[in-house]
Amino acid sequence: MRKILFGVIITLIVLFTFKYCGDKREDKIVLQENSALIQQQINNVGKLIVTEGHFSEVFNYKSSKDIFGDLLSVEKKALVVVNAEVTIAFDLSKIEFEIDEVNKTLTILSIPEEEIKINPDLEYYDVQADYFNPFEAKDYNDIKNTVKATLLRKIEASDLKKNAKNRLISELSKFYILTNSLGWTLQYNETPIFNYESLKGIKL
Repeated sequence: MRKILFGVIITLIVLFTFKYCGDKREDKIVLQENSALIQQQINNVGKLIVTEGHFSEVFNYKSSKDIFGDLLSVEKKALVVVNAEVTIAFDLSKIEFEIDEVNKTLTILSIPEEEIKINPDLEYYDVQADYFNPFEAKDYNDIKNTVKATLLRKIEASDLKKNAKNRLISELSKFYILTNSLGWTLQYNETPIFNYESLKGIKL
């Protein structure tokens, strides 16, 4: 009787051990599958053009030069019409992140800064210059640099950057939806993201 009881106990222990090990192996497989899915989602995100804008401006360019001391001043001027295409992009392939399988956490460590590109098309009208003060390559470079600096200030004051961030948050929300559906936690640096509103509040 004792042998039978002892055999039953041993059998139960063996079965329990196999079941426990099997459950742990199944959990590990699920974790690996989940982390692979998250990794694939991140890898699928390429360069994201978040917003585009168009600016039209008219500039009056003037430059004077003194010759023969202060006896004579010669001036050159031009009317410059600018049509510029502006794009603001985030290269999310450069996003830095960590996947913690044990704690089921996806941590976004850093998001690349936005890339602002200005492509101005400049047309010159009513160009006037003196023999002693002609238009040179330097003048055209100065005009182009001044135009870009002016447009950059206008971009900062416009809604383009705000719209760009909104598009970025919309893209990042895909990570939140995925991790939340898998029972994982998304966090930015050390701040957990519990809903879409907290995602909108992250400081880039």
